[in-house]
Amino acid sequence: MMGEPRLPRLAAARRNSPASTPVAASDHYAVLGVARTASSAEIKAAYRALVKRHHPDAGGDAQQIVALNAAWEVLGDGERRHRYDLSLGGATAASSGGVGVGDATGGGNARQAPVGKGSRAEGAAEELLDWLRLVYAPLDRLLGQVINPFPAALRELSADPYDDDLMEAFCAFLEQSRQRVARAETLYRSRACPAAARGFGLSLYHCLGQVQDALAELERYTLGYVDSYLHDGREMLREARRRRQRLQEERRRLAI
Repeated sequence: MMGEPRLPRLAAARRNSPASTPVAASDHYAVLGVARTASSAEIKAAYRALVKRHHPDAGGDAQQIVALNAAWEVLGDGERRHRYDLSLGGATAASSGGVGVGDATGGGNARQAPVGKGSRAEGAAEELLDWLRLVYAPLDRLLGQVINPFPAALRELSADPYDDDLMEAFCAFLEQSRQRVARAETLYRSRACPAAARGFGLSLYHCLGQVQDALAELERYTLGYVDSYLHDGREMLREARRRRQRLQEERRRLAI
């Protein structure tokens, strides 16, 4: 039986509080070697390259990793970076575009499915059928396109996580997965879940949220090579797979 992929370990320096170490007072931009006007993408690329260079597994300095992580904690977050810039003298940082999956509003254009002619029970059954066809089915496919390819993507990366091409391929998989999850979130919010499937809809939402959280943990791993992020993301996706299977079984039992 094949064991878990062996990926590099990083000491607990990542968990150290920056406020308790001298590096907290450092110029975070200087630590990462970027200008104060650097874009979010430039900061991210610089952080990743420096972590790779100074990682203890590659013979680097753990204290340097602490400094890099302290800088990333501030400059990698738009709001914290803005406050930091103000504390330095009010320089305006380059704005970072995009909205996270969890910020999706659903567009506000969804309308309740009209109840057709006939009895109320027939209308409810039609509403449930429409929701399963228009929301659940395509959402389930999107989740499968993230969950199912993940083991193969991880196996490829595990051959050498420090290989730039392998890491870029894994990051591309994560980006594609985030786009799919964003579409799934929009689908979920596009149409109210019928009362007859309220519990089913809640379970589906939990499954979607677990995939979102897993991708966030895996993204953190690609930035700092911290094993705990990889482990957590992998376990979250395993649990999401089990949840998805239970939902598929429950879907077959739903009375229509």
